[in-house]
Amino acid sequence: MPLFPTLLPATFDADQRYPVDLHMHSTASDGAMTPGELVALCAARGLTHMSLTDHDTMAGIDEAGQAARQAGLCLVPGCELSTRWQGINIHVVALVPGGVQGPLIEGLEQQRQARIQRANVIAERLEKAGLENALEKARQQAGSDRPLGRPDFARALVADGLVSDWATAFKRYLGSGKKGDVKAHWPEIGEAVKWVVNSGGVAVIAHPLRYGLTRRKRGLLMDDFQAAGGEAAELVSGQQNPDSTRDLARQLVERGFYASIGSDFHFPGSHAAPGSMSVVPRTAAPPIWQHPRLEHLRDAPPGPLAAMSAMV
Repeated sequence: MPLFPTLLPATFDADQRYPVDLHMHSTASDGAMTPGELVALCAARGLTHMSLTDHDTMAGIDEAGQAARQAGLCLVPGCELSTRWQGINIHVVALVPGGVQGPLIEGLEQQRQARIQRANVIAERLEKAGLENALEKARQQAGSDRPLGRPDFARALVADGLVSDWATAFKRYLGSGKKGDVKAHWPEIGEAVKWVVNSGGVAVIAHPLRYGLTRRKRGLLMDDFQAAGGEAAELVSGQQNPDSTRDLARQLVERGFYASIGSDFHFPGSHAAPGSMSVVPRTAAPPIWQHPRLEHLRDAPPGPLAAMSAMV
């Protein structure tokens, strides 16, 4: 039996949770569960609507879509794009009801190449730090031919005995300013937003409270994002301070932004789980499923979200 009502509201008019998670990861990027396993977990946790948003790829969408149809869930095809804004790494969640199409095809290939080049540089640096055959060992940890990310190198460092755990790997080698912290040539945020919008999708600023920005600078980010065609931000991403969330809601309302919600789930046993996030506050910011390109999400049948409104 679902943990929540299945009818999605037209407004966030009460402080509560919803059976929706529009930001999660699978083994198609740096998650620990296959797309099918992730869908099954979402169903077991009572979700009715979800999105798979792997980093810079939509390779897991077909498998997730088939599993969602069998599990009775509605799946919104998506991905999480790595971008730059004023020298800061900013992530953009792309919710694309029509799937991979238009400029997003070339954009994701560009992102794939950037990740490959970045992994090669990380490997070179970690070999100098003592991790022999770093690229091969990280590939073994990934277990597939997808582009490697820092978590793969972190697991390789642990397996090789250079560090005791994943967190220490980031603290010593892969975190901000460390040897393995390689800045990839990500696109400017405006370019990535146009990929999404011109492919029939909705661009969403991912976890805006996690970038260490002042309120003023966060507002400038939203303004530039909006000028490029972005219309939404994640109001709730995992667990957040309620006061900060309400303040973020005010910034969304000021700009007429839609509000999205997601857990940013990566692997079982972490602080996050599918559908696990702070309460969504009462706010005038409309839910993301009220966007013209996603409004049929409210009563869509199980399976991948059809592109009924994809080019609105």
